[in-house]
Amino acid sequence: MNERPDTCCATCGADEKALYDAVANVIEQYREKEGSLIMVLHAAQEIFGYLPMELQEFIADGMEIPVSEVSGVVSFYSFFSTQKRGKHTIRMCQGTACYVRGGKKVVDAIKNELDVEVGGTTADGQFTFEIARCIGACGLAPAMMVDDDVYKQVTPAKLRGILSLYAKAPEETAEGGVGA
Repeated sequence: MNERPDTCCATCGADEKALYDAVANVIEQYREKEGSLIMVLHAAQEIFGYLPMELQEFIADGMEIPVSEVSGVVSFYSFFSTQKRGKHTIRMCQGTACYVRGGKKVVDAIKNELDVEVGGTTADGQFTFEIARCIGACGLAPAMMVDDDVYKQVTPAKLRGILSLYAKAPEETAEGGVGA
């Protein structure tokens, strides 16, 4: 298999060699199973947090398949990311109901509050900001998700309070969601 650097993972502080070793164990577990590439990629993304090209090459080498096949699957499915992601993912709905009820103002407030563009990750690695076309919460518009928590009737004034639930301490998770 590919040689790997002994540097540390910038996002999690873990030894990168240990992360690659964990991925190698997953590859070994699935190598002989037909159609297992997506399972390996999911596991690798869970381990690393994203799928950089070096990791895709490592997976291709370990599974004895072309890099183009691995890269093609990674680029086709939206749940795979080739960029580092934040600890928390903010998805602001911009479906019709959310948009007409002020969702665009909330998008602008998120960009200003966190100094991040849509599709980007904050400098501190806490948040990745995405737009969702619909999160299925039209009656709660404008709605926003942070990880798996849904927030209803979000306004720029409510935003700071919601984000503070996630920015407290690295090990804490937010309690709340729809009722917030």
